[in-house]
Amino acid sequence: MNGTPPALTELRARVAAGIFRRVAGPSGPATRDRIHLTPGPRWFAPDRPIRRVHGDASMFVGGLRALLLQSLHPLAMAAVAAHSGYRGDPWGRLQRTSTFLAVTTFGTSDDAQAAVDLVRSVHGRVAGTTAEGLAYRASDPWLLGWVHAAEVDSFLRAHQRFGAAPLDRAGCDAYVRDMARVARALGVPDPPLDVSALAERIDAYRPELRATEQAREAARFVLLHPPLPLVARGPYALLAANAVASLPPWASSALGLPGFPGPAGTAVRATGHALTRGIRWAMSPPPQDAAVRTPPG
Repeated sequence: MNGTPPALTELRARVAAGIFRRVAGPSGPATRDRIHLTPGPRWFAPDRPIRRVHGDASMFVGGLRALLLQSLHPLAMAAVAAHSGYRGDPWGRLQRTSTFLAVTTFGTSDDAQAAVDLVRSVHGRVAGTTAEGLAYRASDPWLLGWVHAAEVDSFLRAHQRFGAAPLDRAGCDAYVRDMARVARALGVPDPPLDVSALAERIDAYRPELRATEQAREAARFVLLHPPLPLVARGPYALLAANAVASLPPWASSALGLPGFPGPAGTAVRATGHALTRGIRWAMSPPPQDAAVRTPPG
């Protein structure tokens, strides 16, 4: 017995189930077991930084930040607006993304490669023209490089701000290298390999970045009108505020989003710490289940 009151245990289970259902979808339990319990070699060993970052509740903030930052490339945003179905099926898109991250981070090498092959197949069919007449292809290595850089920067910054065990500088560099393994598989020829190179890569994209009307519409949808029950909107608003607060000023300004200087920023960050701790508590398996949930190496 762990001495936890039954009411608290039930609350924890209900919260965890609600979060997991949203993130993983109806097939989530079976997918989770396949990812973690299937024997075989993995792309990443159990002690790799990518496992620490992607297994932490800070990813909820990092994921929202990544969506906002990625939207600032007009070609990437045009592809998302035309082909992703983020308005009609936002939870389906989230579930596909979270499953991809879980499979490539924790799954067997065969499953990770299969997930990458599927994404590359989908990307190969996504092409079009923006309202300004610019052509785009989701398989374009340069465009894939922007999506990758925005994700890596967002996941890492959120983890360093809200993660249970932030990485040291060497660990941050190692996380960027881990993510480069996935990026190359997806078709990015020269992903950044450390934090300095990541910052330089983002700077290289800056002349191309701006907020189109599609980007502003996506930000309004993601931040203000998520399809959530009333009881979940308060916590989600705190996640969204922290995602916005963690953006670089040039990005939040381009999207017309508020800044959080001084005491306001401190207060927002405090809510982010409290919320990610709450999610982490709810989603952590009870001690008797820990061995079952530990991914095999």
